[in-house]
Amino acid sequence: MTAGAPAASRLRDRYDVLLLDLDGTVYAGADAIPGARDALVVDGGPRLFYVTNNASRSPADVAGHLNVLGFPATEFEVVTSSQSAARLLAQQIPAGSAVLVVGTDALAHEVELVGLNPVRSYDDAPVAVVQGHSPDTGWRILAEATLAIRAGAYWVASNVDSTLPTERGLCLGNGSMVAALRTATGRAPDVAGKPARPLMDDAVRRSGAERPLVIGDRIDTDIAGANDAGLDSLLVLSGVSTPADLLVAAPSDRPTYLAHTLAALEKAPEALRIAPHRDVSAQVDGATLWIEAGDDVDESVVLRAALAAAWEANGIADVRGRGPVASAVADRLSGPRD
Repeated sequence: MTAGAPAASRLRDRYDVLLLDLDGTVYAGADAIPGARDALVVDGGPRLFYVTNNASRSPADVAGHLNVLGFPATEFEVVTSSQSAARLLAQQIPAGSAVLVVGTDALAHEVELVGLNPVRSYDDAPVAVVQGHSPDTGWRILAEATLAIRAGAYWVASNVDSTLPTERGLCLGNGSMVAALRTATGRAPDVAGKPARPLMDDAVRRSGAERPLVIGDRIDTDIAGANDAGLDSLLVLSGVSTPADLLVAAPSDRPTYLAHTLAALEKAPEALRIAPHRDVSAQVDGATLWIEAGDDVDESVVLRAALAAAWEANGIADVRGRGPVASAVADRLSGPRD
């Protein structure tokens, strides 16, 4: 638990700021995640700050999208990896330097705001490359970036998410485009977004949070970033990461709390921790996890207890359930991984 956090009957009451991921947590593409607005827009709740690895839109555009979906948000309350990437650039290269932008005009604008000169061609002698998600990224701009990076340009990636949740499902993310440049150049970028520290540090600093809770849908970015920054986290199973991912998650990728949806903010904090439960038997026999629970036990309770046993044992290769609810959870833990 975050130092100094008070006892609370509801999870939302334990924290002063919610640092919310967007894609897969608050919305998927153009559509809000079902129930997200009702869970977040409550009287007297913690302040909401939106922290996104997606560098394709400006903070003002993101806030506008959130407003249309019914979420309260101002430009100030949106913290993007493009802003953190621009800050990293400004710390490493002289003011006025040319920066080759692989990404949207919104990313280029953030580069301008820190006193640097965004360009789109290697012929403009860039001393740095910044790369963020854009649905229009193609071979030509990647080729320009390849030339610059191979010539020694400093390289910053807004994020390295391999996939991006959309209303149609998971599509390739900025990390997949970064991987192409890594292959072409033999270099690796500095990373601004989660799980790297710059974006999370910027969000905490801007919000003035004393007891922040990080909420997201990816264990390898949102949760890993929270753990690296020493912050509590809630993983919601509305986006990328699955129970099967959690089964084999490294300690650095394990959340403080787990829930299917943001409605869990109304529940008691201790009920959301991944821990043994008196109504669930989760026993390890060799490399097999056996789960048993009554038909009246909620699947979420069974899932948390099963994960607690798996994490304690390590090396689980198979999951079996006795009874309908336990079998359903075992199937989810054995299912596809991201």
